[in-house]
Parts: sequence; structure tokens; C-alpha cells
Amino acid sequence: MQVTPAPQFSEDQAEAHDRLAEMLRQAGVDIEAGALAPPGGAEPGSQVLAVLGRAGSGKTMLLAALTQALVDAGVEIVSADYEGRRRRDRRTVAILAPTNKAASVLRNRGVPATTIHRILYTPVYDPEYERIAEWLAGNGTRPEIEGLGDSALDRARAFYDSVKSIPGALAAAGLRGSDFIRGWKRRDDPLDIGLIDEASMLDERQFADLQDIFPSLVLFGDPAQLAPVGQSGEMVFDTLAPAQKLELQRIHRQAEGNPILDLAHALADPALTFDAFERMVEAAAREDDRVVLARRVEADLMARSPVLVWRNATRIRLIHAFRAAFEAPADDLLPGEPLICDGLELPLKHRKRRIDLEARGLIKGAQAIYLGPGRKPGFARLHVIGAEEPQLSAASIIKIEQLDQEAEPFIPSAARMGAAFLHGAAVTIHKAQGSQWPDVQVFAPDLWAAARSGRIEAGVPLWKRLAYVAITRAEKRLFWVTRYRLARPQGPLSVADLKSPPGELALEPEG
Repeated sequence: MQVTPAPQFSEDQAEAHDRLAEMLRQAGVDIEAGALAPPGGAEPGSQVLAVLGRAGSGKTMLLAALTQALVDAGVEIVSADYEGRRRRDRRTVAILAPTNKAASVLRNRGVPATTIHRILYTPVYDPEYERIAEWLAGNGTRPEIEGLGDSALDRARAFYDSVKSIPGALAAAGLRGSDFIRGWKRRDDPLDIGLIDEASMLDERQFADLQDIFPSLVLFGDPAQLAPVGQSGEMVFDTLAPAQKLELQRIHRQAEGNPILDLAHALADPALTFDAFERMVEAAAREDDRVVLARRVEADLMARSPVLVWRNATRIRLIHAFRAAFEAPADDLLPGEPLICDGLELPLKHRKRRIDLEARGLIKGAQAIYLGPGRKPGFARLHVIGAEEPQLSAASIIKIEQLDQEAEPFIPSAARMGAAFLHGAAVTIHKAQGSQWPDVQVFAPDLWAAARSGRIEAGVPLWKRLAYVAITRAEKRLFWVTRYRLARPQGPLSVADLKSPPGELALEPEG
């Protein structure tokens, strides 16, 4: 048996871990002794704790360690791609994030996360292929399926043994999603334990939905980030009692010496002015190549990592500059252009189609790359960034906003209804929350404008909240852009980095 090395916790992490272990023990899951009691029928939302800390304080490390401890104790992970037959004594945990990108950040760190939407809506499998899923999950014998030979089942088995994904295993056997998934249904039955990352992004309705299905709920969030629009600077964990909040104050040693995080944490100084902060950025850029003082925006980076701005007018100007730099035609999109999902334009009667779109990752704020037109008018082939099955063809309404805000947007793809998109070469810092990219460009003139406005949010100057969120989106390098200029691209747009074959899911509303 492989023994997982114990994580090296700081004092505040160890204290939070002990509180979480006690909460789980009260729910019948003893992660220290590795003992499980059957679910006790606790009411949904009866236990809620929040782990709060700034970037680098070790929230993700604690979440990963807690997940591993639950798995080692025999708790089963509930994924969004398939849920096996229920057993009365089974204990489960779901690791969730508000967006595809936030979930993919966790998956890249070894934590099997999925989105809140995907856990609220579960797939309905074709009964014939569900037998394969049950066999792979260890709940049935090896099936005999007409049209699938032993070699196909062996490929599915090998894939599942290395990557615990039922759709991935069925795809390895030569099946498409439309072969084995008949539809999606809203979850009615409660689950067990929920671990929620990026809880600062949750709105009140999402929090209520989570409390409705999880008796034990742990939120992981950063109180220095921006609150959801329309909540007056308040986050859902602000409403919890002090005893329900576990605060991580210390910066974990893996994050020490990181100039990007040093800049982010300097923003906590109430006496810090914008000009003084910009001098700090300049000093960091001289000493460490992970911080770059840029005189212009890099067009090549914008194709996969949007420029982060505060104002919509700046966003639109940068998008048009990006398209001009790549010589995009005025009446069409180029393969490789980035998009942001702006919601679903569907009437209530098309509930099933809405669930299909959301389940495949097309939720508001999702990033996608345009691959080309679909086979039907109004369809577009897309690569959804961070989605577990990223490539699909969907009925799309793609809008390119004009520099003249009074002018009608240019619409290169105009389905009657479906997923709506805006261009994604530049996005507001609010929409970037929950995402991370290796290299991030922050448009400093917009933050200077926010500083000049004098706006305050939840007692903190707005420019500091904006700067904190924007800076902490960078995993490896931060580009602090100081001028309204755009560097020419090094080559044409490409989709060669998007290797997964397009799915055949036809997501056009009926009628």
C-alpha cells in the first residue's frame, strides 16, 4: 500500500485542519482513525465552515490534504461525469468550483474538482453503456456490449485506471458523448460532504443551492478579492458567525520569495498610494524576471490570456486593436480568436438544452476558443477552456462590440438562440476572478483611473481590490502594462495547441 507523505502545515493550517477534522468526525467521518459511520440523516446545510486567507496562505494545500485524507479514510469522490448506484452506507465528497477555469486549476494540482453546475445537473446514461460505467467503477462484472470488442473494453479499462473519468474511458473505447449520454437532470437527492473553492465568487443563490444538497459544507475563499456584482461588496462567508470562520494569516513557505505575491500582499497596507505601489512594481521588475514592466500590450498573449482591465471602454478598444493586429476580417472570425460566454439566450421551455449547454461548460464567464463554423448555420465549433470535455459544436450568438457604444454589435454567428459570446482578448478583472494563467497582463492605466475615482468597496479602495485580484491571476509572470500601445504579433493566430478532437454534440434548441 502506498503511503501518502504527511503535508507540512503551518500553525494556522494545522489549527484549521483540526477544526475541519472535528467537524467531519461529528458527521461520522473520522479522517484520523480512517473510520466511517453510515450517513446519519443530517439536514442539508447543518454544518458550514469557511477557510479564509489571502493568496499564498495555503488554502489549496489544505483543501488537497483534506481531500486526500477523506479518500484514504474510504470516502468516495462524486464526480460530475458519472454517479454509481447508491449504497446506504456510502460516504461521499464533491470538490467544486464556480467556474470551469477554477476547477481546472485545481485538477492541474491533483485535486479532482468539477464545477458547481456540473454537480447540480447529473448525466442520464444509456442503460447499455451504463453497464460499462458500473464495471469501471467496480460495481459490476465485465459486460458484453454489441459492437464493442474486448480490445475496446481493454482500452476503456486502461484509461480509467490512469484517469478516473467515465466519459474519457468510453471515448477511449471509441464512443462519443451522444452515444452514451441521453440527457441531463437536476439533482434532487442530497449529497454528503462538499468542499467549495473560490467561495468569494459565490452569490447568495448558489450558496443556498449548495446548502440544500450538502449536510457538511466547507468554503475556501479569499476575503481580499472582489465580491460578486450586486452584493455591495459582501461575500457569502461574511454572513457566517465568527466561530464558523477559520483564518489563515501566515504566507506558506512555498509562496515566500514570490514577487507576484509580495506585490499582492503589499496592497494590504492602508497607507499605500497608487504611485507608491507602481514604484514597487518597477523595483520588483528590476530584481526578478517574474515581474515585467511592459510599455505595451503583447498581442500574442491576448489569444490565450486576456488583458485584465477595469473599464468596459478599455476592454472594447483593446479587442479591436487585437483583431486589427491579426488582420481579422470585419465580417468574420478567425480560428483561434478567444471568446467569453455571456450567458444563454434560451426560453424557459428549452430547459433541457440549457442543461446540455451548462453541463458541457458553457456557463456565464466561461472562456472558449473559436475553431471555425459548425456544419449548420448559426453553429460554431468551440474549445471550452478548462472543461473536462472541451471541444464541441454549439448553436452560438457571437457579438463583437463596436467602439461606438451606440452602434449595433457585429454578429459573426447568429443562431436564433443558444450560447451567447463576447470577444475574449480582454476581460474585466471581475470576470477574471477564479481564473489563472501562466502569464497575465494587467492594464495599469485603468487601475490608475480607479485610484483617481476615489471609489471604496467594503472599506477598501477599489483600485487595491482590483489590483489584488488582477495580480493574483498570474501563475508565473506578471506584465504590468503602463501605456496604451499594442505590440505586433509574432505570427498568425493558430489552434495547433488545442489537440482534443471536436465533439459531435449538437446543441441547437428544437423548434
